[in-house]
Amino acid sequence: MDWTVVFRGGGGRGGGGARRRTEGQAGQMEDGTQHLGHCTVDMKELSANPEGLTAAACNDLVASGRDRKPNALVQVAVIDPHKQHLVSHTCTEIVESKLGDCTYARAPGRPTRESSIYSFCVPRRGSRRGERSEEKRLEEEDDRANKDPLFLTGVTFPSEYPASPETLVKLTVYDAKDKSQESSSFLGSATFSVGDLLRAKDERLTLSLRSSDGVCAAGTVVVSRLKMGEMEEVDVDHITTDISSHKCPVVCESASHACIDRENNPLTGPVFKNPVCKVYRFQTVDSKWMLVREQMEECTLSFGIPKQLLSLYVQEDMSRVQDLRDLGDLSPHWDNLRKEVMNRYGALISSYQETLAELDKITGRSFKPSCCKAQKSLEFIPINLHTQRMRVTCPRKTDAFYDIVTVGAPAAHFQGFKCGGLQRLLSRYEADKKSFSTAYQCIYYSPEHTAKAQEVLSTMSLLQPLITSLADQLLQAAQEHSSPGVRDALKNLSDKTEQFVHTLKDELVKSALLALHAARPGYVSKNQRQTPVQGGQNQGHIHQGSDQNQSPVQGLPGHSPTTSVTESPAMCNNVEGSQTTTKGEGGTLPPKHQDSIPHHKEYDEEEWDRVWANVAKCLNCVIAMVDKLQEEDNSKQEPAPEHQLADVITSHNPGDWKEQLRPAVTRLKECVMEVVEKAKRAMTFVLLQEAACSIPQGLFLQQRRDVVFSQALAALACGFVMRLYAGMQDKSFLRQLHSVGLVAQFESLLSTYSEEIGMLEDMEVGISDLQRVVFQITEAKTDDLSDLQPLVCGRRDHFTVEVPLPPLVFQTLPEEIKVGKPLRVFPVLFNVGINEQQTIAERFGDISLQERINQKNFEMLEAYYKSLSEKVPLECLPCFHTQTDIKELLESLGQNVVTKKRKNVEILWIAGTICRRLNGIRFTSCKSAKDRTSMSVTLEQCSLLRDEHQLSKDFFIRALDCMRREGCRIENVQKNIRCRKYAFNMLQLMAFPKCYRPPEGTYGKVDS
Repeated sequence: MDWTVVFRGGGGRGGGGARRRTEGQAGQMEDGTQHLGHCTVDMKELSANPEGLTAAACNDLVASGRDRKPNALVQVAVIDPHKQHLVSHTCTEIVESKLGDCTYARAPGRPTRESSIYSFCVPRRGSRRGERSEEKRLEEEDDRANKDPLFLTGVTFPSEYPASPETLVKLTVYDAKDKSQESSSFLGSATFSVGDLLRAKDERLTLSLRSSDGVCAAGTVVVSRLKMGEMEEVDVDHITTDISSHKCPVVCESASHACIDRENNPLTGPVFKNPVCKVYRFQTVDSKWMLVREQMEECTLSFGIPKQLLSLYVQEDMSRVQDLRDLGDLSPHWDNLRKEVMNRYGALISSYQETLAELDKITGRSFKPSCCKAQKSLEFIPINLHTQRMRVTCPRKTDAFYDIVTVGAPAAHFQGFKCGGLQRLLSRYEADKKSFSTAYQCIYYSPEHTAKAQEVLSTMSLLQPLITSLADQLLQAAQEHSSPGVRDALKNLSDKTEQFVHTLKDELVKSALLALHAARPGYVSKNQRQTPVQGGQNQGHIHQGSDQNQSPVQGLPGHSPTTSVTESPAMCNNVEGSQTTTKGEGGTLPPKHQDSIPHHKEYDEEEWDRVWANVAKCLNCVIAMVDKLQEEDNSKQEPAPEHQLADVITSHNPGDWKEQLRPAVTRLKECVMEVVEKAKRAMTFVLLQEAACSIPQGLFLQQRRDVVFSQALAALACGFVMRLYAGMQDKSFLRQLHSVGLVAQFESLLSTYSEEIGMLEDMEVGISDLQRVVFQITEAKTDDLSDLQPLVCGRRDHFTVEVPLPPLVFQTLPEEIKVGKPLRVFPVLFNVGINEQQTIAERFGDISLQERINQKNFEMLEAYYKSLSEKVPLECLPCFHTQTDIKELLESLGQNVVTKKRKNVEILWIAGTICRRLNGIRFTSCKSAKDRTSMSVTLEQCSLLRDEHQLSKDFFIRALDCMRREGCRIENVQKNIRCRKYAFNMLQLMAFPKCYRPPEGTYGKVDS
């Protein structure tokens, strides 16, 4: 049973913070703050006709002292009649009384915090009688506003709270005397049952607020049940909303996109859990009211994705160790390096297995608190990952939804930032790798060459079994004598085989095979047998000989393995021929070598070219045989002389298609396997040298990169699933998804100073690595929650996240998605530091990292928009109230990126707006995703209410304060550090942009 209490908003200034109270306490609360006011209650499934809301209004409140007017605060509690105990649930914000003169002076440069009733209550100029009359009127309004306070904050009761006709709701009114001292006094309370309300005439109850002695009346409270559309004018005590009692998914066409109400959506069960809901009511510019609902949830992928990645890392590294063993005999130097690398991999595998075992012990948790960010066993888990949705209901308008994912910056907190982050460490490593290769007598391979080697290995591992399977399908179609089946199977086989051959047509493979040959035991180069050294000026780092200072392999010209091995006179000169010249061979090719390259023999450089070319030749044989069989089959359909027909039938029986194709197909599979074995050894040898060069640092960089990528992928998968669920009914969104992909915009608030610059360097690499990820939508076997969990597969150079959907939902998707088309995501990162450390960096330090990141990612975002506009009509993009053209927004973003302006947060605002206009996924991060992130999320939400839903400008600051005091973000702080205080101090906040400052009383010195 799910029901909501929404407190009436309208007048008075927003003040102090609400807190969760202890059970059964009717008077003083834990923190001393206390409350009162008008409220609205939304109850679902309490009767056969559950539509509508209930409202309660407090009138004529009595102050606790004559010298002051009450600062109103209302506590809401639920009494379970079966268990006979009081559950203190939550409360409103404090509505402060107005002290002193009614004229309010605005501090220079600071926004006003007054609401519509109190804003700029300056007496008009005129006669003294007129002035006194105006003063008296304002004083009466102020007095009534303090007696009849109006609240913006609401209360939501989750489904685990008891709610039945017998359930009692207790409203307790307090006067918060001093926020700083957190002292308050009890004013009165009233209790009603849900059944009494439903049975009352016109579903309306008038109750008295009783003082602590139970005798004196402290005012009255009116509780009523409302219908849709009753809330129109400012002074009407009703709220307009649209609430469905159905449990099936509710599809809402919103101002931004078509979406599914996550509250009632069965798809969210396997991924999102532990919702926290907050409800507000804000006034619009046309004096109507909007209902705003925040919902924050944890995501099971916080632990699910990292655990899957750890398993894949272990499998990949164990496979790499086996590949190193399969290299065969190597010279003592290379064999020692191989053993050392294998030991390093073994230590990494052991560490990952231990971490995985620790994570398997954790049950029930679905997020990592910020206080655990440096914990070793949780280093792969994203920090404080949550989703947040703001739902807006306005009179006579369709509901709108705005989603955002909040997560701590992906970074290796356990390893620390003393030497910087990944971006700096990787740059330094590449600069030092040449000296490493000299010390360890290896060939220097650039990052591009290493990436190419990993790509070749990955492609072969995918294509080789696929080619084998397609070849078997061709034989099966031939056995069935199915011409269409044979043609289709042959086309698929040809496409994949051509892709396979194209991948291996690379000089890197040829040069690596030569280097591997030179690393065999007993190898002696030709130049060592003939002359001491030739062409030394073009030699690489490596030389071969018996001396310990000499290397088993001779480097390639310019230290680049992409240069043809025949072009260097200093190459291992036991090769007599080349691709272009074959001296002394009379044009004849030497005999073909078998599994391993023979030792102590001249290396046949052209052998590799023949081996992979044989794959294409075998494919051509298969194609020719299929054409021949089909021509003969067609000829039998034509009239022919009797003796010719008899010959055809005798020589080619229909049942012989498979047998005639089998030799050619078998030869094709053998050639593919031979190529795979040779190329696999060559690329493994490349990676061996890469790993050997990194031995001084061990696999530290790889481990750090794995940690950062794990956190980033968990956040991305969470955001993708959230966006997919919201757009299931939006055909335009689905078209964009499979045609182009989605932009994932990461907003970062990290400074470019001290440790946070290392975090930003980690985050930059982690977000960039997400380009190696694609998503696929699959059909779940059942509707069971365990079958709906996203799955990760692949290797470090390419991961695929499979998102299963229930069968009935899957069938509604476009065909392109159903057939398994990879869905791309384009991650972009924009960073603007806002704290006091950024002030130091801007004045005395270096912000070039932030400038480079913003410029680079702006270009990526611009390229994505260009691709999107070419493939998808812009009419398919969501419509917003603010109709600024996306091109104009991009131009503005580009100008802001290059503008030298301190703490230019407009970059973040414009980038976020563009992301929403492009149907993208929004992320916001800071160090822990609870303090600066909370300021950013609440500011963005209020800006959306102002720009898209006409939030009254007089309510903007008050709405912002309400969300920061009583919204989901302060609950997020409580979940992380067990304290309802943002981790700011006054000195820090002086350096913050004004719109990122929390309200008074909500911050302090705490451990974060």
